[in-house]
Amino acid sequence: MAEKIRIVLVDDHNIVRRGLISFLGAFDDLEVIGDAASGEEMLQNLEQWLPDVMIMDLLMPGGMDGTEAIHQVRALAPHTSIVVLTSYANDARVVAALRAGAIGYVRKEADPEVLLEAIRAAACGQSLLDPEIARAILGELTQNGKQNSRLTQREVEVLHQLARGRTNQEIAQTLVVSDETVKRHVGNILTKLQLAHRTQAVIYALKSGLISLDDIDFPL
Repeated sequence: MAEKIRIVLVDDHNIVRRGLISFLGAFDDLEVIGDAASGEEMLQNLEQWLPDVMIMDLLMPGGMDGTEAIHQVRALAPHTSIVVLTSYANDARVVAALRAGAIGYVRKEADPEVLLEAIRAAACGQSLLDPEIARAILGELTQNGKQNSRLTQREVEVLHQLARGRTNQEIAQTLVVSDETVKRHVGNILTKLQLAHRTQAVIYALKSGLISLDDIDFPL
């Protein structure tokens, strides 16, 4: 049997954590290995947990908000993918979380299946973007100087495939190149655009007009 996706929940509402533990525990490929009510509590246990995916609220008590907690996780556990579970779609905090390194965004009002897809995608290093959140951050993400970055035609083709949620292997099959070539192109895209991960690359492409919302395979 394939290894389970190891998940940690970070949310200050106990009822939310209990509900998620019960819900996610019903799936054979998922395992909740820990939960915390604050960023500080999560960091105290992070080295012990080292989860594959962390589901995190943005508003939490204490001196550390969700964005700062994301920064800390990315620094201390870079292989952990972070999915933000938030009530906020059109909010500067969501933009800050993306810049901090979150890879997925799910509204608490969304269908539970969206969260499942986001978790499974995040475990593979892929992103599923909620359309409302994507639209909210289109005008926010591009930073000064990125407009002058230039992608090759092949890199643009790879970016289009990323926007459709394709894995490196699927992109390689579509473009008839090796997996290593695709990996190199993705690295070049992130370097040229000064971005941290694929989610940011897709949002940049939307902002710059390289792709449209119709190009993206949203989970809704």
